[in-house]
Amino acid sequence: MSTRDAVDALKRLGLSNYEARVFAALQRLGTGTAQQISDHSEVPRSQVYGAADDLVERGLVELVASSPKEYRPVSLETAREQLSQRLDREQDRAFENLHELRTETEGDDATGAVATLRGRQPIDDRLGDLLRRAEQRVVFVAPDSRSIPTALAETLRDRARDGVAVVVVTAEPDQRDRFADSPVRVFVMDEDNPGDFAGRALMVDERTVLLSAVTADAVGEEAMWTAESSIGRILAQFMQSGLDSGMERTDG
Repeated sequence: MSTRDAVDALKRLGLSNYEARVFAALQRLGTGTAQQISDHSEVPRSQVYGAADDLVERGLVELVASSPKEYRPVSLETAREQLSQRLDREQDRAFENLHELRTETEGDDATGAVATLRGRQPIDDRLGDLLRRAEQRVVFVAPDSRSIPTALAETLRDRARDGVAVVVVTAEPDQRDRFADSPVRVFVMDEDNPGDFAGRALMVDERTVLLSAVTADAVGEEAMWTAESSIGRILAQFMQSGLDSGMERTDG
């Protein structure tokens, strides 16, 4: 890794540009005066003192009692721990503040609108949230076992045990065994069914729908979902029609 890469990485961890440059320079010097640090970091000498003193306050650098003043870095293990703890504190503080700012009530977000999601984890989280809102019926189209991570599988079982009619539609017969210990009904689409799975789909109570598709980029999956909207009801009708058609073919 180059010095520039190291400085950029330190900045992403919360250090200022000068702090990151000073800290990186001290890794080469071991111990250095402000002038020596300036020579190795391209930080003006007048700015080195402030940056180095800030690093001392952060617990990343030690001040050596000498004339002129010298600075030396703590061990990399100690620095890693200090930065990790600081990031944890900042993360906690940020989300505490966001929680206070949030005015939406759970369950009302995006009601009546169409929202989009990108990334497997955000989509998994939204699927779990929608499943927990179900009152009567759930239909979850999941092409394979990877489409139903452990947490979602447990949520499906819990909802079925709560009395919600839960149907999982899949292409893998093994999914029957996975849900055999619960009231979840597993329907396996056969090879003659015309619908190739493009992604996952969820229908909740005939009025909430989430549709996802696998993508070829780093995101991996994109989804759209809508609740309590006219388009949600229309999509639910299309989903139900397709499922009925597939079940008739398989039963026949």
